[in-house]
Amino acid sequence: MTRFEQIDGTRPHAVVIGAGLGGLAAAMRLGAKGWRVTVLDRLDMVGGRASSITEAGHRFDLGPTIVTAPSVFRKLFADCGRDFDQAVDLRPLDPFYTITWPDGSKLDARAAHADMEAEVARLSPGDVAGWKRFLRDAERRYVVGYEGMLTKPMHRLWETLKVLPEFAMLRADRSILGLARARVRDERLRMALSFHPLFIGGDPSRVTSMYALVSHLEAKQGVHYAMGGVGAMADAMAGVVDDQGGLIRTGAEVDRILQDGTGRARGVRLEGGEEVAADIVVSNADAGHTYAKLLDGKRRRWTPGKLGRAKWSMGLFVWYFGTEGTADMWPEAGHHTILSGPRYAGLLRDIFRRGHLAEDMSLYVHRPSVTDPSVAPAGGDTFYALSPVPHLGHADPVDWAQAADAYRDRVAAVLEDRLLPGFRERITAETTLTPPDFRDRYLSPHGAGFSIEPRILQSAWFRPHNVSEEVPGLFLVGAGTHPGAGLPGVVASAEVLEQVVPPIAAPVSYAQAAE
Repeated sequence: MTRFEQIDGTRPHAVVIGAGLGGLAAAMRLGAKGWRVTVLDRLDMVGGRASSITEAGHRFDLGPTIVTAPSVFRKLFADCGRDFDQAVDLRPLDPFYTITWPDGSKLDARAAHADMEAEVARLSPGDVAGWKRFLRDAERRYVVGYEGMLTKPMHRLWETLKVLPEFAMLRADRSILGLARARVRDERLRMALSFHPLFIGGDPSRVTSMYALVSHLEAKQGVHYAMGGVGAMADAMAGVVDDQGGLIRTGAEVDRILQDGTGRARGVRLEGGEEVAADIVVSNADAGHTYAKLLDGKRRRWTPGKLGRAKWSMGLFVWYFGTEGTADMWPEAGHHTILSGPRYAGLLRDIFRRGHLAEDMSLYVHRPSVTDPSVAPAGGDTFYALSPVPHLGHADPVDWAQAADAYRDRVAAVLEDRLLPGFRERITAETTLTPPDFRDRYLSPHGAGFSIEPRILQSAWFRPHNVSEEVPGLFLVGAGTHPGAGLPGVVASAEVLEQVVPPIAAPVSYAQAAE
């Protein structure tokens, strides 16, 4: 393995493309190992999808809102000589979220096992035993898939082949919806046990049952909210990079990854022509964008044809709105509410397979102001309503320039009817993001919300590797590489990176790293 030497006291230089959570975590880990780090991001703030905008006193957190694995962040900070809980105010939520159905029934996902069992018994008494069996399934998958693979490099095929016998034993070929159907009879409970892959862009009727592990992860570590939003976590991570002596440049868009005469990455070129030299390049840009747009020369594995055949996660329609004088209204609308539509499997087919914008919808509604008053003016609320929709890569993509206003009105009708009566009269600020915005703001292929879909043959070795298959000296972190999307995945990808990046020959102390 190459070892990078310090010459004349100058530490080897790593350029990180993108200041999303994966890129910031990568910068932290490299900085702690003695690398001199420069992070470049095209946005005007750090966080990537976890960035925010503020309008009329309402802070809209644009991306992730649920923190399900605080241990990943605590380990990251500890490995960099910091205390995560001193830097970030993380609040446990109970209930984690509330799921409601059109018939008026609901399920509160609770922290305590006894409370959760009571919820299941109230919703579907005959399914309690099956629910407990599902939880045992989830724990076994957690041990194999989360504890065993989350931070293990998977760029060598053998590492994936080694786990295949366990995957076969656990019926990883069965979808998570298929597993839920095998355990419980109530259609509502089947949805409640299988919807979690939607939070990382996967179709529950097609992604592996290994994702049942999320139910155990929630039970084991809880569901949390970071005061100030996930953007506050990004700010804390950027603070560590700064303390280590790293440089973060916003408003700096990378146009090309540069290669030397041997084909090895030697730095990047920015829009405008500036070149930044580096010993290694780490891309937190979407893997599809990295391979399709940032590299010159012929691809060996991630060719245009292969990228074109890849299955991508769904798109997202997200309506952000702030209201005034509503803090004491709508007591049923807690921090996280999921409004399940009248169809589940049929809606999934429309979104993922047909690429059809259906008349019905399911919504995830975020109301952080019930926990964090800083997101809204006094007495007001800040919301977002998220609807999974088709990405732009289908044969007949949705024309969002024409469809967005009408679709927002349909979202509003569902909210008025089921959760927030009269809310439109109290809106003081609003904005929307659609798949074209994800494409243009985050450079996400097809406007997909979570990069490549986490199907079994697009996971582990089959996913773009953390060690680039195309260019020596190029490494990948973030949602499009192993282990995948979601906060635990993108932050864990930096822990994988730390294991595959060549070491610096002479160890560097924290004090030296900050020089």
